[in-house]
Amino acid sequence: MKPVVNFEEFEKLDIRVGKVLEVQAPEWSYKLLELKVDFGEEVGTKTILSGIRKWYKREDLINKKFMFIVNLAERQMGEGVSQGMMLMALESEKPVLVEVPEQTQEGTVVG
Repeated sequence: MKPVVNFEEFEKLDIRVGKVLEVQAPEWSYKLLELKVDFGEEVGTKTILSGIRKWYKREDLINKKFMFIVNLAERQMGEGVSQGMMLMALESEKPVLVEVPEQTQEGTVVG
C-alpha cells in the first residue's frame, strides 16, 4: 500500500472523463501509445502518453471514454510530452481499462 495522503492533497487532483479521439503508436517507442483526448469545453483537448502498447490497440481505445488526471505537470516521455494520466486498474502487472459509460459527458469531474 502507498503512503496515506490527507484529503487536501487528494482534492488537488483534477480527475475528469475524457473521450479518446485519436490513437497513435509512435515510431520512437515500443511501449507508448499517444492519445488525443477531448475533455470538453473547459479543459479542451490534451495529449496523453500511456505505456499500454503491449496490451492494447487503437480499437480498444478510440471513441471510448475513460478517467484521466488532467492537472499533472507535463512530463517528457521519450520524444513526446504527456499532459496528464489515464487511470486504470492494475491486475497482475497488466493495466486494465476502466471504461466510463457513453452517456457521461466529456469533462465531467470525477470525485
